[in-house]
Amino acid sequence: MGAECRTAQSQLGSCPLRFWRLSPANSDRCRLPCLSVHRWEDACVIDLGVGALVATSDPITFTGSEVGRAAVIVNANDIAVMGARPRWFLATVLLPEGTFEHEVKSLFDEMGRALDQVGAHMVGGHTEVTSAVRWPVIVGHMLGVAVGGRVITTAGVSPGQAIVQIGPVPVEGAAVLARLASDTGVCVGPPILRAAAAATDDPGLSVVEAALEAANLGATAMHDLTEGGLAGGLWELAGAAQVAVSVDRDAVAWIGPGVEVCRALGADPWATLASGSLLAAFSQAEAGHAIERLRLNGHQASVIGMARSGLGVYDRGGRLVLVERPSRDEVARLLTGAQVPVPPQDEAGLPA
Repeated sequence: MGAECRTAQSQLGSCPLRFWRLSPANSDRCRLPCLSVHRWEDACVIDLGVGALVATSDPITFTGSEVGRAAVIVNANDIAVMGARPRWFLATVLLPEGTFEHEVKSLFDEMGRALDQVGAHMVGGHTEVTSAVRWPVIVGHMLGVAVGGRVITTAGVSPGQAIVQIGPVPVEGAAVLARLASDTGVCVGPPILRAAAAATDDPGLSVVEAALEAANLGATAMHDLTEGGLAGGLWELAGAAQVAVSVDRDAVAWIGPGVEVCRALGADPWATLASGSLLAAFSQAEAGHAIERLRLNGHQASVIGMARSGLGVYDRGGRLVLVERPSRDEVARLLTGAQVPVPPQDEAGLPA
């Protein structure tokens, strides 16, 4: 994920960032001042003097389906949640042996349509056929500019602020797991499978416009939800800002068909790949107006929690841990498992 170092989710605390991040001691290697970014951020920021260049890099490895669109939008989301408009995209495209020319054309056409959607342009990259991959893998790189140099970080949450969920979950996970359920013959009704598979179109993967609008409405922190789902995003938000977040589980917006597919496959919806949604922090005085404006412009938004002193993710009463920090995303677990697990008997922890 971008400027973030990912091993197993549980090992992030000891991730050796010193091996690659510019520090004051070696910042002379970069002619432009490189602003400090917390390890939870998905993009880096370079001060240009007249603005800030925001850069990110993210691979798409979970699936070969619509990989071109996902590569563009996931990277664009990382730029937008820092308050910058995505502008320039580069892609390293790795194709399996036996790929046909029309498949390559289709993939690049897909990227082109996604770039038009987010208002960015392809400016470079690399393409090759290699035996190292079994399906198309794209490593995307997106650049954007924050006018005036103002950037928004995951760490910008303060105690007393409202935590707003923008967009339901799990969008991307719903689509990927719908295809897995179909391929493995898991018993899920066709209408549910079709609705879950279509989640990348409706409500869609992009949070670019919602994030930029939230920034203009006064968001002090934003974080797009990806690996680890809503649970992972809440823990990352709390960890970056060193706050506790109390969450009202009844206020969370879910994609019904996505939850049904998760149940059928034995996946925890809280920890399922959730690109297409973001978390934003607002002062309590501004949260109501921000939600009203977001809804008027077609974005599903609601307050799902509050930040307070402490550390962690708790229930609404602030006493019990709401969800454990995921050690691994559920989509990754299922795709790499030898078999699809049997659905759990106790579904008390799943959303209704």
